[in-house]
Parts: sequence; C-alpha cells; structure tokens
Amino acid sequence: MTDYLALHARLAQVGQEHLLKFWPDITADERADLVRDIEELNLDEIKLYFDRATVSLNENGIKLDDRLQPIPEGKVISIARTSPERLSAYRSEGLRHISNGHVAVLLMAGGQGTRLGFDQPKGMYDVGLQSHKTLFRIQAERILKLQELAEEMHSKRGNIMWYIMTSEHTVQPTYDYFVANNFFGLEPNNVLLFEQGSLPCFEYDGRIILDEKHRVARAPDGNGGIYRAMLRQGVLEDMQQRGILYLHAHSVDNILIKVADPVFIGFCAQEKADCAAKVVEKSHPNEAVGVVAIVDGKYQVVEYSEISAKTAEMRNSDGRLTFSAGNICNHFFTADFLQRIGKTYERELKLHVAKKKIPFVDNAGKRLTPEKPNGIKIEKFVFDVFEFAQKFVAMEVPRDEEFSALKNADAAGKDCPSTARADLHRLHKKYIESAGGIVHGDVCEISPFISYAGENLASLVEGKSFTSPVYLRHSRDPLHGHL
Repeated sequence: MTDYLALHARLAQVGQEHLLKFWPDITADERADLVRDIEELNLDEIKLYFDRATVSLNENGIKLDDRLQPIPEGKVISIARTSPERLSAYRSEGLRHISNGHVAVLLMAGGQGTRLGFDQPKGMYDVGLQSHKTLFRIQAERILKLQELAEEMHSKRGNIMWYIMTSEHTVQPTYDYFVANNFFGLEPNNVLLFEQGSLPCFEYDGRIILDEKHRVARAPDGNGGIYRAMLRQGVLEDMQQRGILYLHAHSVDNILIKVADPVFIGFCAQEKADCAAKVVEKSHPNEAVGVVAIVDGKYQVVEYSEISAKTAEMRNSDGRLTFSAGNICNHFFTADFLQRIGKTYERELKLHVAKKKIPFVDNAGKRLTPEKPNGIKIEKFVFDVFEFAQKFVAMEVPRDEEFSALKNADAAGKDCPSTARADLHRLHKKYIESAGGIVHGDVCEISPFISYAGENLASLVEGKSFTSPVYLRHSRDPLHGHL
C-alpha cells in the first residue's frame, strides 16, 4: 500500500492523481501495467508539455504573411536549372562519402497501412508492380546498388548504414519481415531498428486520459520524435562509433525516393550545410502542402493553412510562385547537428496539437469512443529543427522523378497505389527512352539492381524497341517478388 501512497503523492503534485482512481478494482498484473505506464511518463515534463502545446493550439489559424520570406536564391539549388557537370561533381562527392562509409539513411517507418486497408507496417506494402516488390525491398535494393556504384567509381567498398524508426505496433512485424527476407541482401549488422516514442493524450484541462482502467492513453510523438528516440536508443552513439558524418532522412511511403541520394549528399557536403531539405515546386497556389520558408529570420515549414490565399498566389518576375518550395519529408543532417539536437535543442522543439476523438474510460470504468473531439494529441515534426541549423540549404527536385506519396486507398484517386505505380512506370519508361530505347505502352519497371537512377542503361536498351509490360530484371532479383 505504501507504493500506492507514494505514487498518489507524486501524481497529486502534477494534478494527475485521477490515473489511480480504479486502483481498487484492478488486478495485481493490471496494477503493474499501470505503474509501468505512469513511470514511463516524465511527470516533471507533463505540465510543461501541456502548457507549451496549448499555447501552440491558441496560435493555430494565425496567418504568418507579414513575417514570411521565401528561401533566398543562394540557399536553394534547382536540379532542373543546374548544369549536368555540376550535378555530376556533386554525385561523385556523394559516392566518395558512401565508399568511405560516412553515409547513413534514416527511414521513418512507424506507420501502419491502415488507410490502404492493410494491417501491416506500410513498408511491407506491395503497390502491384510486376516484381511485386514492397517499399522496404525497393529501398533496400537501391541501397545495395548505390554501394556498388560508389565502389565502381572510387575503388573502395563502403556500407550505407540503415536506421529504421518503427513504432511499438510495427517494430516486431518489421523485424520479422526483414529476417524472413534475409535483410534483402544487406548485412544484418548494418540495419538497426529502433522505436519511436509516445506522448500521453490529454483532456482539454490538462488531465491525462485513461485508455483503460489500467492503461494510459498514448499516441506516437510524431516524426519529430526521431531526435529523442535516437538519443535514448543509442542511435547517435552508434553513428559516432561507425564514423558516420551524414544522414539522409525520409519517410517510407515515397516510392520514387532516391535513398541516400549521392547528388543531395554531395551538394550538402560541399555547401558545408548542417541541415537541408529536398523540395518540389508547388503545382498550384492552393496545393495542400507545407512550404519551406523563413519566418522571423528562421527557416521552417509553413503549413498551407498559415498563409493567406493572396500570399500563396504571389509570383516572381519569371512567373514562378514566390512561395513554391513544397516540403516532401526528405532531409539531410550532419551527424554533428543531430548530436546537438539530441542533447540540447530537442527540448525546445515546437509541439503541434490536434483535437481528436480519443477513446476513454468513464467514471463507471466503461471504455467509450466519443463522437466528437474530446481531447488533444501532441506531436513533434521532423522539420522543426531547421531553425537550429547554422547553415541550411534546399534542393528543388523534379516531382516526376522524386516524389510520389502513398497515403490513401485507390478510391481516393490520388497519393494511392495506382498513382504510385503509374508514377514509377512513367519514370522508368523515361529512363529507357533517355538511354536510346523505345517503349510501346506504359507499364515499365527497372530493377534497382540494373539501375539506381537511370544510369548505365544504354548498353541494354539503346536502339532497341520494347513492348509493355516491360520489366528489366537482374539475376539477383527474386523470381516471385517478396515473401
């Protein structure tokens, strides 16, 4: 009973003693679960988190127009408007760092494919390519190919370290899937899974919600949770031990992702940037994407709801949108910058708040799902570290070559399996035709083992005619797609 009294006293100090209200009704095992949940909460931080979060809630909807500036021209490079010679030099530099073992990839893969009608980690999803390769397999094979390209150019074999951020729901199925597929040919030692943290859900008055009589309601802390998770779970230490200098971070659901893109890494390294973002040009003023911009002298991603229509429609003298740098969750960090974030600035990250319908236990101990929002979930966003960078740069990439998100089921008609598949087919057809081949029809897939980004295809396709469906596969490709 003393444990209960001590715990009650601690919770009472921060106004959360209601978490123990069902203590007499629950079993010894359930009490152990509840105590563990409470101990995982940083009680000293809880009130601070709620207070900081609700300040940001009150700021939602405030327009930032008067405080906003676009990225200065000298801080952004456009792939489409840069000479092939410069891009080639960046690529060589990036491949040199890969061959020296200085590059890691951080994959944000905590989400399940719920909106796709898929109850597994989203990285295990098959969009219906001829190869039936999943997102995880495609990205693993791009890493393998890149290691080969780096060795060919610089005569030195270096490994790309792959850090994969999962969530409590996806960590085990992700690990089991990698084991079942022999890590797709990667060295298991060079693939490290770690788990995203969570934050408690609050009622509007700051009281933490009980999900069950013996469980605290929690939600993932957002993709900005990577910084705390990397510190707590030894990823920053692992990077240091391996001598990693640069990290490419991206989300799992972009089928066109250039994993550990050597052009991006080479550009950022030459610019001596400690933080960078890839962006795509907004397709139209009202496109619902955040834009990378400067607010009060600091870089940040501004949500489309934070800019008035008038500002969104502003154009430069060349006719391009003034605020055009669409954010696609594709970032570069130096290892030193990540150490600074983890140890110092992580505690200062903005907290973003969403009013949600959160299941809760009523006074009678019955679990209910409300029909309207009854509380708040708090998230951190990965891009909120931009403001702490000493040097930030951006790279504008062609959307058709680098960005096709997988968010929705096909019924939505956009950002869905059909559009992801069509975008990859279109890009691979372009690669073959740029290398001197002809493709009749639209279904076209090139194995990453054949080409990472359209390179070295001429000897295979030049002067040849192909009829859809086209699949350029390698002897290393699995005959039946994935397991």
